[in-house]
Amino acid sequence: MGSGTYSISSSVSRSATYASLNNQQIFTNTAMPHAMSPLNVKVRESRDSAEHPNSFPIIMALDVTGSMGSIPNYMVKEGLNQIMANIIQQGEKDPQVLFLGIGDHEYDTSPLQVGQFESSDELLDKWLRAVYLESGGGGNLGESYSLAWYFAGYHTVTDSWEKRKRKGLLFTIGDEPVLPSIPGHALKSFVGGGQYEKKYSAAQLLDKARETYEVYHIHLTQTSAGKLPGAMDGWKQLMGKNLIVVDSAEDVAKTISDIVIKYQGTVTSPYIEEIL
Repeated sequence: MGSGTYSISSSVSRSATYASLNNQQIFTNTAMPHAMSPLNVKVRESRDSAEHPNSFPIIMALDVTGSMGSIPNYMVKEGLNQIMANIIQQGEKDPQVLFLGIGDHEYDTSPLQVGQFESSDELLDKWLRAVYLESGGGGNLGESYSLAWYFAGYHTVTDSWEKRKRKGLLFTIGDEPVLPSIPGHALKSFVGGGQYEKKYSAAQLLDKARETYEVYHIHLTQTSAGKLPGAMDGWKQLMGKNLIVVDSAEDVAKTISDIVIKYQGTVTSPYIEEIL
């Protein structure tokens, strides 16, 4: 877990630097960096400190498969800045954000990439840019968003929950259905040793993540995949009111910051009737 604080002025400066860069110029890794490999990662921790005495964990799991196109680029250039600025300006003083890159466990070599919980804008920016845009996925009509739920449920520890019984927030962001299950042998190959069940359903992993996080999915209709008939059917059954449908990447930042702001002051299970 890194230290430091979020700085609006330095983020504005970085946005100007990125303004003319495309995906290939921002995301330069041609394979998953070792630092983002989940293999044998026991836990990622969100802890209190003198600088951040009331740490609040937020996980953002971004689909980095090919159908997402320029959306990761937007998140580096503008999205992260807007999310963090809005959250802090509205009173959540100690957010700690963990970035995950999500792919397809049936086709991709790196379907789960994990950063660290960070409060520093420089470190948040570093983890997001470090994501390997494998741009894969396959013809199986879905992606492995439930890997984010698995990692949050089994491999994160937070003072927010352990000390204050305050759940964190977990957002998956993408444009396709969630694959219905993940076999234990696949998880073992990506995450490492341990005891695994034969198969984990998406609903089972979602329930595990919900023990310590309020979980949302943001479905983007900006892409061709996101517009396909039936793309949201499974999501509606899984997420209910916690499925948020947006038209563009620009709406993602506002949606996340609005949810975080509405969550302030609650303890375990906030009921958010309307987000947008």
